[in-house]
Amino acid sequence: MSQTPSTSTSNFRAVLVSALREYEKKTKTDLHAHPLATQLQSCQSSSDIIAVLHDKVNEFDQSRNHNERLSSWLGPTINVLYAFSATLGEGVGLIFSPAKVISAGVGVLLLAAKDVDASQEALADLFERIENFFKRLESYTEVPPTDAMTDMIVKIMVEVLNIFAIATKEMKQGRAIFQEAYGKEGHRRRVGEVGQIDARGGPDGGCADPEADTQCQ
Repeated sequence: MSQTPSTSTSNFRAVLVSALREYEKKTKTDLHAHPLATQLQSCQSSSDIIAVLHDKVNEFDQSRNHNERLSSWLGPTINVLYAFSATLGEGVGLIFSPAKVISAGVGVLLLAAKDVDASQEALADLFERIENFFKRLESYTEVPPTDAMTDMIVKIMVEVLNIFAIATKEMKQGRAIFQEAYGKEGHRRRVGEVGQIDARGGPDGGCADPEADTQCQ
């Protein structure tokens, strides 16, 4: 079986900082300088983060028909992300933790989508797929982390941030039909790539689903 070099603790910060730079390059937004960062920085729990993002969803929904799918994904997703951040160590040397970084990315995406036609259902579909993926990872938050698991967590966080960067870029470019640019097939492709990371590294350093990847054999 081919092996991917494990990301050492000393490299976590470099990997995540690089991901933030790529996010800024794609979206022209510095998450650390965004007003939402100030709100999230004061959050002391996953519930606090979820409350902030619920407010952003409500702002997005004000001029549209309420779509519960835009908010129902927050709990399962943020809870796992928050637990993952605790595994890595709060902040990992960053200004604020990986969970708060990704949460800020969610808020920026919602803001960018406000004036884009047909964005609501496409966003709901994206969020729902991400929720389904993170539900698969809940069990990982209940076991002692191994080097392989920690490496997997970093890769997942980087890829999720990249997904939000691509979606935000499309929104900022004013794509009237977001579904065409980053619709269902795009969601399957990008979230599928994150799923491949999951399949190659279970909590014990083995495969989470041996049948999902021939490299696990």
